[in-house]
Amino acid sequence: MSLASGASRTFSFQLVDKFGMFSFAAAIDAIRIANRIAGVPFYKWHTVTVDGGLVRGSNGIELKPDHSISTLPQSDVLFVCASSLIDPPDKPKILAAIRAQARRGGGLGSIVLGTILLAEAGQLNGYRCTVHWENRAAFVERFPDVECTGNVFEIDRKRYTCAGGTTAIDLMLEIIRGDLGADVAAEVANQIQHERIRTGSDRQRSGRERDLTGRSEKLRKVVEMMADHLEEPLSAGQLAKAVKLSVRQVERLFLKHLGMTPGRYYMGLRLERARELLRQTNQPILDVALTTGFGSHSYFAQSYRAQFGRSPSDERRTAY
Repeated sequence: MSLASGASRTFSFQLVDKFGMFSFAAAIDAIRIANRIAGVPFYKWHTVTVDGGLVRGSNGIELKPDHSISTLPQSDVLFVCASSLIDPPDKPKILAAIRAQARRGGGLGSIVLGTILLAEAGQLNGYRCTVHWENRAAFVERFPDVECTGNVFEIDRKRYTCAGGTTAIDLMLEIIRGDLGADVAAEVANQIQHERIRTGSDRQRSGRERDLTGRSEKLRKVVEMMADHLEEPLSAGQLAKAVKLSVRQVERLFLKHLGMTPGRYYMGLRLERARELLRQTNQPILDVALTTGFGSHSYFAQSYRAQFGRSPSDERRTAY
């Protein structure tokens, strides 16, 4: 866009009770700094709640929004900011506001778990999206027709979603890069000490994957393949062949960097996914077992107890 033409973009942030304060503040600060670097107020933004009343963030701090839904000016993108509370009492009005924005041809985005509300409103059908890795398994089970990639952020036409945390910065930097150029985006990243601008193709480092920063690239590749094949686990030979190593070489990589065999690591990934499903969905326990590559309920229960010190049924009772 040309700054000389006086072009601008307006973002609205729909704040749901207990919204993720860190990600919301990071997103706002990125576009605020972009305005300062560009020397013009290219980005404008508003905050909104259903009734215009105070809203409490995830850290307990209350904010007074700029607007209620009924007084909100038109915006280029409506970002839904939600975190732990995704079933607020006023959810029907929030979903109606999301649908109204789509009917006007405006963009829709999410910060943290706003993706779930966008999907509930039927506004992610036919679009790529992402959500925090802890919630992805439950999201995929609940919305099987929505493509949820598990990347750090996704921009698909007029849909802007991120996984929360620092990924809100990466999403905004990509928007800034598209609007104001790569140099401005890079300078914003420098100002906020964001060491590496991640792209939409960067996947989230979830669970055990977080331990792989700076480790062997072939090790990282094997772990990514494991994470992508939990329902039908790959054999040791298939994993080794994919990275052009022998089975023994792969074993040595895992022992050197992670202190365990590939099989034990793979089992841990599958059981962690099972725990997510038990905690976040009402999927039958046998279905959870099958979804994570266990052929029998008894073997699943035995493995789960050995890993977490409790049975799958105990995990489910605690979650609900």
